[in-house]
Amino acid sequence: MPQTVMIVDDALFIRTVLRNMLEDCGYHTIAEAGSALEAQRFLHTTTPDLIFLDIILPDANGIEILDDIRCSLPATKVIICSSISQEQTIQKALQHGAAAYLQKPFTQETVAAVLRQMEAS
Repeated sequence: MPQTVMIVDDALFIRTVLRNMLEDCGYHTIAEAGSALEAQRFLHTTTPDLIFLDIILPDANGIEILDDIRCSLPATKVIICSSISQEQTIQKALQHGAAAYLQKPFTQETVAAVLRQMEAS
């Protein structure tokens, strides 16, 4: 059974590219959000297996949303997907419960590698 995914990123282009890559890997995108508020609305009605979450959103910091997700959906794995490459930010995301950190710009191969990592854990 394919795993379900929610993508949270303020850039429509990123959401579209990532959705296509995920579908090529056999995943089903059940929700896309361009803001924290939109993501929270979806999380009241859906329970994705994976969430790809950007750190920089127009209305919140992705780490804050990560904390909320970890409390409300502890079984859902969250992959931070961001252009921020500072080691301190990456470590903070992992300490707050991110299952992985995917650096933008990403490729089909890097997305597939993160997905394999999630399947193995």
